[in-house]
Amino acid sequence: MEDRLSSFRKYSRYLLKYGTAIALIIQMINGTLFAPEFHISSTFITVLAWVTIGFLLIPHHISTKIGASILLGLFIYVTIHHGIFYMLDYGFYVAIIGVLLVGNTKLEKAGFPFLYLGTGLSLSWVAVEKWVYPGMALDIVTNHHVPTFGFAPELFVVMAAFIEFVVGYLLVVGILNRVLGFVVTGIFISTTMLFGMTEVIGHFMIHIVLIIFIIEGVSFYNPPIKMHKTKTDQFIFVFLNFIFVLATFLLIYYRFA
Repeated sequence: MEDRLSSFRKYSRYLLKYGTAIALIIQMINGTLFAPEFHISSTFITVLAWVTIGFLLIPHHISTKIGASILLGLFIYVTIHHGIFYMLDYGFYVAIIGVLLVGNTKLEKAGFPFLYLGTGLSLSWVAVEKWVYPGMALDIVTNHHVPTFGFAPELFVVMAAFIEFVVGYLLVVGILNRVLGFVVTGIFISTTMLFGMTEVIGHFMIHIVLIIFIIEGVSFYNPPIKMHKTKTDQFIFVFLNFIFVLATFLLIYYRFA
């Protein structure tokens, strides 16, 4: 199984490139950009988004870089209008853009580690949001009759946020392997079945990224945990950094968001 998945690594960049184009097409058809709540009201932005899609669909690294550059401009535009802390939920797009920009350059090998880091931090930030503002998540659980498996809705939201934060943290430190990748992908697929098209618009790109993680494993990534040789040192590293990252995110959210 490992060897079979590894054989698909040569297609990872194409999957990311064309997956991004498809995600943008889905968003544009629904009149949104990056997320279901970001509705497009400008014809110019609509044109730029379709131009980005066109460049990404062209099978050449120069057109990919042009498309990624325009996409970065669109992300900055949306960030200016909605605020940087709101857009941190979708920070993985910056990582995706980074991977597309460094393709066929000396920095190409740094692309996917950056994707790990960006996606992990983005998931962790969304998890902290559920702790700080649980009302939004509780509203979704209540209105959509999300199964809580016997737990009180409030406790279920806290637990779900904790799992999401842990997954994001594991991505950052390089522990998330293919097995966990399959599990997380299954969770996202189940939420898509529950929430329908809105979930597809918001999480299609995450699905693509998770598929890439499943294909790549951790082979291309020099995990920070590998700086420590013994299991004891690795355990201490993971534990202390988990506390540090959690405390930092909570501090930033309560102080600035």
